[in-house]
Formats: sequence, structure tokens, C-alpha cells
Amino acid sequence: MKKLLIILSFLFIYLFTFVQNVCAEELYKFTSANFDTSNSVIVLAAQDTQASSVLSNIKLVKMENPSRVYFDIDSSIITFPKQDWVFNSGNIKEVKINQFSTNPNTVRVVLYYDNGFNPNDVSFIRIKNNIIIKLKNSNIGDNDYFHNTYRDEHSSSSDFYEYLTITTPVAQSEETLVGQIHEAFNTQAEQIMEKKELKLNTKYYLNNITPKQNGVLLNGFGSVTIEKPMILYNPTRIVYDLPNTLVDMKIRNKEYRINETESVKIGQFSVNKARIVITTDAVSDYIPIYSSDNQSLIIANYKKTNNSTLYNSSSNAIAYSKEKNDALTESMIIKFDSPIVHGLDRYHDKIILYLYNVSKYSDENFKNTFKNSFFNNATIELMPKIGLKLTVPTEQDAIASTYLGADGRSIKITVKQVQKKEPSLSETKSIMLNPPVNTNVSKGKKKVVIDAGHGGSDVGAVGGGTYEKDITLDVSKRVEAILKQKGYQVLMTRDDDTYVSLQDRVSISENFNPDIFVSIHVNSSVRPEITGVETHYYHQESMSLAQTVHSSFASAVQSPNRGLFKSKFYVINHTTCPAILVEIGFISNSSERAQLVSDKRKQATAKSIADGIENYFKQYK
Repeated sequence: MKKLLIILSFLFIYLFTFVQNVCAEELYKFTSANFDTSNSVIVLAAQDTQASSVLSNIKLVKMENPSRVYFDIDSSIITFPKQDWVFNSGNIKEVKINQFSTNPNTVRVVLYYDNGFNPNDVSFIRIKNNIIIKLKNSNIGDNDYFHNTYRDEHSSSSDFYEYLTITTPVAQSEETLVGQIHEAFNTQAEQIMEKKELKLNTKYYLNNITPKQNGVLLNGFGSVTIEKPMILYNPTRIVYDLPNTLVDMKIRNKEYRINETESVKIGQFSVNKARIVITTDAVSDYIPIYSSDNQSLIIANYKKTNNSTLYNSSSNAIAYSKEKNDALTESMIIKFDSPIVHGLDRYHDKIILYLYNVSKYSDENFKNTFKNSFFNNATIELMPKIGLKLTVPTEQDAIASTYLGADGRSIKITVKQVQKKEPSLSETKSIMLNPPVNTNVSKGKKKVVIDAGHGGSDVGAVGGGTYEKDITLDVSKRVEAILKQKGYQVLMTRDDDTYVSLQDRVSISENFNPDIFVSIHVNSSVRPEITGVETHYYHQESMSLAQTVHSSFASAVQSPNRGLFKSKFYVINHTTCPAILVEIGFISNSSERAQLVSDKRKQATAKSIADGIENYFKQYK
């Protein structure tokens, strides 16, 4: 009875305070905060309200010892934990965002800086109910600030990471009386915070994963980007990479069940990239679905998803525009009257966007806006129980990206066409005076060049009396045999212990006019403790081949995954088809050397490379 009275007392106090606040002012509710170092901006995203502009009320106050500026936002609250970001590089040293007071409701943002920062450069932009704090003069103007949500590219000059200290709330037990009350009303208690030292990819920090019946929900802070997915086999699975993303240690490399036949695993693929692998037979049905604030993401089977659970408000398309970025690049922009929830499906010749909570549009305005542009053949249609379906055809080699406005009310699709070029002399078939004759050429079969590194007088790396040239030839012949058994045309740059120059290897390949080129090598280091496998590429069009083969290869052998490298090796730089060089282990490490000369390791290596090649052709060719 006593406990009940205490609970009722707390409820009365809470309700009294709540009613007072509601009557006193209309609150401006910030739902997320993101610091984007690539553009030097802080984005404070807020819910839709009828609140008037806050920009006129913001005053920047300078203080010394330490050097800092702060500003207050009146009639506002944060619905996320207070933020404290400490940077170890750059002129901004620390950013704090907290609820400065609750009567009146005021949010305070404090920026600590060094002598290289000019606080007079700080300016504010309001996009709907979102505030963008510009920390330097940049190309972000009064137009929508867009987050990149999807890209075809698997590497970009925008990829970066930042050393950072963040504070996060410590999970508290809900067994306490106060905890039960706050849980019942979904309010924020004063939280205990802890600091974490991170090498943070400042675009997105992924800290929670929740399996659903037909997909998986990912939560974090920042803005999430997804790269073009890969489909792998044996078992069948779809792979999504998230650039500029750091995965919390507590969810890395754990397998989560989606249902009886499907599972998902997430890991830190490289220092600035997360990888999500979903094992499922329905790989063609899984798509990413983005929240309106781009803080969370659902990767789900769109054919089995209950679309009505994805949103709680409807929206309409209200404006259409286009941009010509350069001679090869154009953008389509669609604006809406409310934040949108959208899914994306990428094919080799088109992009499909599912605008789940959008029900109205103007077909006439849409067609008139985008005629005589890259998007002339784009279509938009209403699909019952789904929303709008936007289809944008693309050339097969075009590079596409999508963006979501900071307020969730605009979508931008950018397409970059591939520049056509005349074939150079190196691309003709008359490159060799006496080209080798391939007597087993069959039309329609995929053609692969396997390049066994070194040979003859060029023994390659040496360890414990073992020559690299012998291992590479053995493994290459095994790859050749497996691929031929699968029906591929295969040409070896050498099939015995003879010397072949780098220029001749390229010439042999160019004359054969293959679909791909794979060079096989063994690594070495002055540090004998180093082991592992790695894959190298040089040209951008070789990235997909490198990722697909390396994924198969690295998962099949018991050796550390050292990742992908962009390297200017002669044979992969001068070949005109997609070309990679795989380093299958370190001959300088006695333990790994013993594995490399064993039939078990050679066969596992050869099979995984051949499987990766087959996966590549199934997905990209």
C-alpha cells in the first residue's frame, strides 16, 4: 500500500509538471544531433511543430580560459542523451549539447576551440525544424543539406575517420521506482554517463542491432550510408557495406537469428567500414529502408514487410527539380510536405525507390521537369498498400548515389555517366607480333586470365628454402582446373617454371581479351610474426572483383584478414579489364609457410578464389 501511494505521488507530481510545461510554451523537440566533419557542420534534427523560427533568438556568446563559445535555444528540449564529443584533431576540440534548463526549457550548445578557429565564422541555417550550425564557410547554403544514403562506389575520397571521445548513457535497471515511472511515461531520467575512446567514423556510429521477423533493425547516431550490395553463394547471402561507420564492440561478429532459416551478422570490415551479412535464400528481396532522420535503418524482405509499421504520418510530393553538376553528372530532386520513409533497390540498369508514406504526386509536373535530362525515362507510379514507386533507368556502367535532406522532406538521386573513350593502342588485339593461339575458345563463355606470380630465374620471395614461384604456380593450376570444370575459358600467363616479364604478362592478357585478370602471389615481410591474406586492385572498376574474391578467399583460409589495398602493381595497373592481385599468405612466417606448401591450404585457397570469381560473374556480369 505504501509503495502504491509513493507511485501515485510521483505520478501526480509528474502530471502536474507536464501540464504546466505544456500550457506554458510550445516546445521545440530535438530528436538527434550529428557532427559532420566532412562539411564542418552540426545538424540538430527536430520534430515538426508550428514553432516560429528560432534563428532570431540565437546569440553566440564568447568566453575565455578555455576558449569557447556557446548559444542557447529557447523553448526547446533534447529527447536524446546529452552529448559530449571530444576531438583529437582539428580546430574544434570539444562539443557539448545538453538540456541547460527545464524551467524555462533551454538547450545549450558549447564549442571549445583552439587558436586556429574563428568563432565569427559560426552561422546558422534553419531547414524546416532542423538547425544546421556551420563552423566554417562552406558550400552549404540555404538549400537543403543532404545526407548520402546510398552509393554505387565502394571507395571514395569522402571516406574518413576521426579520433574521438564520446559520452554515452549507462544502462540502468528498471527495477527502481523512479525507473518504473520514467519507463511508463517514456521520459528521460538524469542518466549516468560514461566516456568511450573511439576511432570514430564521424558519419555513423552503429551501436544496436535488433532482429525482426523478416529483417533487421540497425540503430546508431550520425547519418548512415550503404554501398551497392554483393550477393555471395555457398551459402547464399547478401552483403551490405556501410562506409564511415564504426560498430560498437558489443554487437560485432555475433550471429543473430532473423527466423528459422535466416540469420544476420555484423562486423568491422575495415577501420572505416562496417559489413552486414544476411544469410538467406531470398537475397533478391532484401532492401535497405531508411528512417526519415537517417539515424536508423531496416534491412528487410520488402515482399514480407508490413509497410504500415514503417511510418506514422503520410506525405505528398509537392515539388520537382533537377541539377546539372557537370557534363557527365545530373541530379533529380523531389520535395515532400512531410518527412518520408523510403526503401531502395539497385539493379544493374536502374534504381527503384519505394516511398512508403507518400500517396500523392503530379505525373505531369514530374515528366515536364525531367524531360531532356538523364531522367527522361524515369517513371513514378502509385502502388496500393505500398506508396509511390520511383524507377530511374541508368546506363549499365553509370555510378548512382541517393541523398536524404536533413529534414527528411527531400530526396536527391545523382547519376554519373561513364565517359566514352576511343580504344587506345594498348586495347587493340595487335599488341603482340606473335600472340599465343588459344585453340579452345568457345563463344559465350566467360574468359579469365590466371597469372602465376614470378617464375624461372625470378623466384620471388624466399622462406625456409621455399620459393614463391613454386607455390603460385601450383595454386594457379588448381584454380585453372576448377574454373575449366565450371565451364570458363582460362588462359595462364605461364603454366610451367619459365620466366615471363611483366610487360609480356599484360600483352598475353590483352590479346586474349578476358573478362577479368587474377594474379596470384605470396607475401613476405622483414617481421616474421606477420601473417594474413590480402587483395590488391588499382582501377575503380576492379573494386567489385577485389571485394567479391577477397570475401570468398579470406573466409575460407585460417589466416588473418588484412583487407583490400589500392596498389599500383604493374600487371593490375596496365590491364584494361577488371584486374586484381591476391597475396595468399606470408612465406616469411614459418607457421604460415608450412600451411602454404600443404595440399590442404593450396586446395582451399584455389577453391575459394575460383568461388569468388564465380560469385563475381553471377553478380556483376
